[in-house]
Amino acid sequence: MFQATRRRLALWYTAITAVLLLLFACGVYLYVRNTLIERIDDTLNHVVEVVERSLVIEPVNFSVTSAAKQYRINIEASFRNNANTVEDDRIDIEWFSSTGDLLWSTFSEPINIPIHSNLNGETVRVVRQENGAGSWGDLAGRQENKYEHQDFSPLILRQVTQRVEIGRQVLGYLRVSHPWFEVTKPSRQLIFDLALGTGLMVLSVAASGWFLSGKAMEPVHQSYQRLKQFTADASHELRSPIALIQTNVQVALADLESLEASETSTVTASHYRQQLKIVERLTQRLGKLVNDLLFLARQDSGIAQESFSLCPLDALLMEVVEEQQLLAAEKNIMLSLELIDPPATETNLELLENWFTLTGDWNQLVRLFTNLIGNALRYTRDRGHVNVELKRFEAIYRVSGLGYMTPQLQVKISDSGIGIPAESLPKLFDRFYRVDPARTHSSPDKATEKTTGSGLGLAIARAIVENHQGQIHVESVLDQGTTFTVVLPILASGE
Repeated sequence: MFQATRRRLALWYTAITAVLLLLFACGVYLYVRNTLIERIDDTLNHVVEVVERSLVIEPVNFSVTSAAKQYRINIEASFRNNANTVEDDRIDIEWFSSTGDLLWSTFSEPINIPIHSNLNGETVRVVRQENGAGSWGDLAGRQENKYEHQDFSPLILRQVTQRVEIGRQVLGYLRVSHPWFEVTKPSRQLIFDLALGTGLMVLSVAASGWFLSGKAMEPVHQSYQRLKQFTADASHELRSPIALIQTNVQVALADLESLEASETSTVTASHYRQQLKIVERLTQRLGKLVNDLLFLARQDSGIAQESFSLCPLDALLMEVVEEQQLLAAEKNIMLSLELIDPPATETNLELLENWFTLTGDWNQLVRLFTNLIGNALRYTRDRGHVNVELKRFEAIYRVSGLGYMTPQLQVKISDSGIGIPAESLPKLFDRFYRVDPARTHSSPDKATEKTTGSGLGLAIARAIVENHQGQIHVESVLDQGTTFTVVLPILASGE
């Protein structure tokens, strides 16, 4: 599935890039081609202007009035110096009479193209036959394939025609021609270069697209693997209490049947009460597991509804510590809460009154610190100690390279417990992860049974901290203890 998706992504990358490159190449080709044509047209118009200024105009009759005078062009004097000049630039000049008859030309033979004035430039095709006779056709017309299979030698020219006149008298027509291969030759080379470059770019994009699609699929594959692991773990956690519930119910039903069948049965009401208590305990654990999964699912989907308000964290911790004192007393553990007082230099009474107050969800924060303090008590040996420390400090918050001081609250929960192996610390906040690989709830020791959880407590703790835009860290040394550090920002009400 992932390989097929990766192939599709790579193909989409390649196809879209190929289309964009093709459009870019077409744009470059059209731009360069039009630029070449404009340069040739400018050259032809410049030659027309130069030649027109060098024309020698002579009167034909001297006896009539000036209004009726006739003029003519002295061809020999006008074009004597132009033939060698334009030959170096591959430009040909033709001079026609006012009736369209060819009078002078730099071509070796006439090309027989009709005269019509055109200063914008036009492209024509001249076809030379073996006997020297010529015919013409417009390159822009539908004549391109007309001579494809004939024994002709086509010549393509770019031409500009200027009508020369004095007053109302047309003296003749000046036509300047330039070979079209000055456009076609670099155009063909450009097409080859663009095709080669586009092909290499498409191959490069295909290779990079395959690489990038693999990179893009990595988090999806990891998420899929985590989802599979989460589903397997959830199935395992749900299956165990359900199986125990079924077993206890079946045993109770079997005992009931034996009681009904035999009057001398030793089964008593206390036995049924014990079975029902087990079922009740298992259903409570199952319900807690379902609630934890539902909480995490809502946090992941962003549909959780939080009720943020001003929460005095010192009062909250006092309440949680007081609730956990019973478990601490059972294990003979000293549980203490330490509040770091504000500095003596602080004189703002309003700030001192709300020194440990932040904006957050009271219920979620209670759940957070209940989990952390409960874990510390569970994994601390008898006659050990668990210390909860709360302090306020100023931290540097950087935005766009600028640093801002923002107040934060830090809660440290330290214990003298069994510690956590270093290799387990990176995975400690993963769902259903336990340091103990046995992953079992059953134990002959009730204390052990109580301390064995579903592996969701720390995952929920991290979700709550992230929901409050805070951070949570853990440090631990085997057989010496563990310290959880929670840093929560103090947000103004309504942020």
